[in-house]
Amino acid sequence: MLHLLQTNLTMINHYFSKPYTNKNLFIVLIFFFSMHTKAQTFTDSNLPIVVINTDLDPNTGQPVEIPDDPKVLAAMKIIKRTDGSRNYLTDIDNPAYLNYNGRIGIELRGSTSQSLPKKPYGFTTLKANNTSNNNVSLLGMPAENDWVLNSLAFDPSCIRDYISYNLSRQIGDYASRTVYCEVIINNEYKGLYILQEKIKSNVNRVNVVKIADTDNTLPNLSGGYITKADKTTGGDPVAWTMSSYSGSVDFIHELPKPENVTTQQNDYIKSQFLSLETTSNAHNTDLAAGYSAVIDVPSFIDYMLLCELASNVDSYQFSTYFHKDKEGKLRAGPIWDFNLSYGNDLFMWGYDRSKYNVWQFSNGDNEGAKFWQDLFNDPAFKCYFSKRWNELTQPGQPLNYNSLNQFIDQTVSYISEAKIRENQKWGTIPDDALEINNLKTFLSSRISWITSQLGSFSSCSNIETPSLVITKINYNPGVSANFPTGNDLEFIEIKNTGNTTVNLTGVYLKELGLSYQFPANSTLAANQTLYITSSKSTFESRYGITAFGQFSRNLSNTSQKIVLADGFGNTIDTVEYSNTSPWPNADGNGSYLQLSSTDLDNALASSWTAVSDNNLALTENPELKNVVLYPNPIKNSLTIQASKPILNYKVYDVSGRLVYESKQDSNTIKTDWSAYPKGVYFISISNENGSSTKKVIKQ
Repeated sequence: MLHLLQTNLTMINHYFSKPYTNKNLFIVLIFFFSMHTKAQTFTDSNLPIVVINTDLDPNTGQPVEIPDDPKVLAAMKIIKRTDGSRNYLTDIDNPAYLNYNGRIGIELRGSTSQSLPKKPYGFTTLKANNTSNNNVSLLGMPAENDWVLNSLAFDPSCIRDYISYNLSRQIGDYASRTVYCEVIINNEYKGLYILQEKIKSNVNRVNVVKIADTDNTLPNLSGGYITKADKTTGGDPVAWTMSSYSGSVDFIHELPKPENVTTQQNDYIKSQFLSLETTSNAHNTDLAAGYSAVIDVPSFIDYMLLCELASNVDSYQFSTYFHKDKEGKLRAGPIWDFNLSYGNDLFMWGYDRSKYNVWQFSNGDNEGAKFWQDLFNDPAFKCYFSKRWNELTQPGQPLNYNSLNQFIDQTVSYISEAKIRENQKWGTIPDDALEINNLKTFLSSRISWITSQLGSFSSCSNIETPSLVITKINYNPGVSANFPTGNDLEFIEIKNTGNTTVNLTGVYLKELGLSYQFPANSTLAANQTLYITSSKSTFESRYGITAFGQFSRNLSNTSQKIVLADGFGNTIDTVEYSNTSPWPNADGNGSYLQLSSTDLDNALASSWTAVSDNNLALTENPELKNVVLYPNPIKNSLTIQASKPILNYKVYDVSGRLVYESKQDSNTIKTDWSAYPKGVYFISISNENGSSTKKVIKQ
């Protein structure tokens, strides 16, 4: 065997442009034998089976080879039984077991990975006309048309990308959704792959708006953008270069596409990165003018934590994505390309950089732009970094070693039989058990080392956030002849429930899909409310109320998470509404959601009521506001006395659960409380002119 290897070392050394050493001899052996692949019989799998056949060349009658560019046409079928049982190639023509059966355009993708015998692919799902994109759901992933077949290049564990992307989603950040599958192309078994989403602008992927080439003035100029630090091997031109503490970094446009970006757009998004560079280097934490005014701090922290947990050698310098929504902050992510991580590297080139005891942003190689290291060295940023790490490594949390260990075992078990076929085909998994054990050992050492390197987070552990509460949401307004466009009537009401004026500097809507940052030095007085709207002028014309500001994009008509945060991303208030039960019906019927009382938990559907938008401009009814409840505290009975008839009243417990509701038409209501447990309750009283909520105590 060694004689056979020696006769081919000239070829291998030429291929890698670097002589082998004793350290990487074993890896060179693996690579050599992977070039002499085995044919094999493949009939069935516990994984989905992807079958692709390229169109025939009209000159040769043979299937067209898949090139790097452009895409070639092909037919694709995905065999996946919906009940989760085993999948068989014999079901290739059974519609009941086909997750997809249609046309695609397919090409090779990747740079270094493309040089290996097992190729990675990118493909677009097409309609039958072979031209129009076909947005479809593949294997349970949200409908789209751009997809990737990840070949698991240079990763003998076959799980590094998979666990990394899943960890990102587990901690609350988008990353490409991933499904393992086995692939056949032109009747040849190609092995184990991950079918995953390509990074692009989409409400279910990177949720930023698509900027047009006509968007050259603010506010439209502000987004959305997807930008990456990366190699230029794909042919895309370098947009600009930034300094690193160990060289320089190239930045490339992803959205808009390099061929479509205008000078104004290039200058604008570049200015955001330059502002980050300046403010982070100066450790400027001013909420109006510091780095927190430029970036969404939590996204940068999460990105760094995932990269550093993995000790990903490419992070910061290559395959490093950023995105920015219209009128939103610059954000880091989503993560991408994690095969050289968790102790793995391009050993055949003599590289061994994924160590458990180094920071990848300051390792003297592939450090990325200076702002990564400058952010980490800023005391405020590092405090939040340490706090988040501590949170995510607690028992039961995604980055806890036991949680990671369990997730790895589940993943390895799921793909175990496919890995045998993968190794038979390509010979790239020399010792699976040893590889997985080494990965686990690395994670244990890595978690311990990072923990030992991070200081106290006491200075940011108990941050006081302002007493701001989201109290009204109009997500799908009713329309009329005078106001036919519902999207222009959307609004959110925010109330200061505290006793002092709140300075709103730095406060912003944190969750993607809706963008708004309060102007520096703006304020909200105690016990006062403000409205931010989708169209300030339309809102004021319709309701006769002055709006405070105007947010970008629109509220979802189905469900959306609204997060109000301070300048460093600390959550002030959050509501995730829905247009389905148990949420009150405010879906396009002329009603909006209203929090029954600011003493209730607004995360609970039961704390909200649907109120006609005709009542929006009405102040709290004085008669209801001055209603008398006695005795309070209550023992067995409660009397409600009002100057005018009460039409409805509801009783809620302290958790916001509706306990009792009654229709009335009386000035005086006597109620029996003898069966109620002791505790705090809220009574919502209403008539045709409005409503009021009162707190009572049952003894």
